[in-house]
Amino acid sequence: MAKNKTTYSSADVYEFIDVFANTEQKKKDSLELIALLQDITGETPKMWGPSIVGFGNYHYKYASGHEGDAPVLGFSPRKSAISLYIYSDTEKSQVLLTQFGKFKQGKACIYINKLSDIDIAILKELCVESIRYIDAHYECSCRKK
Repeated sequence: MAKNKTTYSSADVYEFIDVFANTEQKKKDSLELIALLQDITGETPKMWGPSIVGFGNYHYKYASGHEGDAPVLGFSPRKSAISLYIYSDTEKSQVLLTQFGKFKQGKACIYINKLSDIDIAILKELCVESIRYIDAHYECSCRKK
């Protein structure tokens, strides 16, 4: 079975943002996302793989037998767009997306050009809904102790 590439790394998050974010706007938005996601999760940002800033962690195992660990919430300031790893496919999340603003959606993430394109209050609600879903379905750092 293939090894999961998205694993925890000890790389410095802020150094990554400074080097990887290709515009001043992406750097500014990345720092704002760090503060926002840290506030929502109560977790400090950590690098996952070479290019994802993640918060918290959870362990998943699929019916196929593939399993691994992933951040509960995360993002990456990629060249073409900021990738947000904040979405769980729930009925509430689908409704929230109708109010979210300007974005594109992939299979596992949401792509935005800049934070000013979206409604931050809806972003927060999407994050909370994703944490709720992950907490209910996986062993995670978000589980109430």
